[in-house]
Amino acid sequence: MFIRAYLRASTKEQDATRAHDELRAFAAARGWTIAASYIENESGATLKRPELFRLLSDCQPGDVLLVEQVDRLSRLTAEDWDRLKAEIQSRRVRVVALDLPTSWQLASADRDDIHSRMLDAVNGMMLDMLAAIARKDYDTRRHRQKQGIAAAKATGVYKGRPEDSDRNNAIMAMLRSGTPWATIQSATGCSSSTVNRLAKRLKEDAHA
Repeated sequence: MFIRAYLRASTKEQDATRAHDELRAFAAARGWTIAASYIENESGATLKRPELFRLLSDCQPGDVLLVEQVDRLSRLTAEDWDRLKAEIQSRRVRVVALDLPTSWQLASADRDDIHSRMLDAVNGMMLDMLAAIARKDYDTRRHRQKQGIAAAKATGVYKGRPEDSDRNNAIMAMLRSGTPWATIQSATGCSSSTVNRLAKRLKEDAHA
């Protein structure tokens, strides 16, 4: 049995390794050794998380996926959570979360079959509940953020994100040279809507 730690933060500005020491201490207190750690900065509201799925692909049946909190694993919609849960179950991986005490015994080898089934059932229900709460918290924060932006716009306070002038100037230079949009997007990491907006700006400047 391997203990595999999964650490996630939503943005690149956040420290995804913040809980590393806490996970190590939790494991050490139970005589476990964390065999591998998988770290990424991706939203918990999406299934597009390469390190999480690399962890799952590395797992053998009975391995443990150790997380600080259930919301590090999922802020997914119910449909996407079911997909992730099915993937975890198909690989026979046990999820242990520090904020889910019912999961702490899942890594124990000293369990009879009846006890194991009962614990798995209770833990599954608690895991579903915490995943649902994590999603609700995510939706609530997003809704409040939109309300705040709408209120700020109404009072003329909201200015939006500052423009990345250096990046946009470079994109417009590539557009002037005839660089394909796909190449620009790949080189700069921007969206097609950004390239389109800057292309329109170039046309407007030319007409002016």
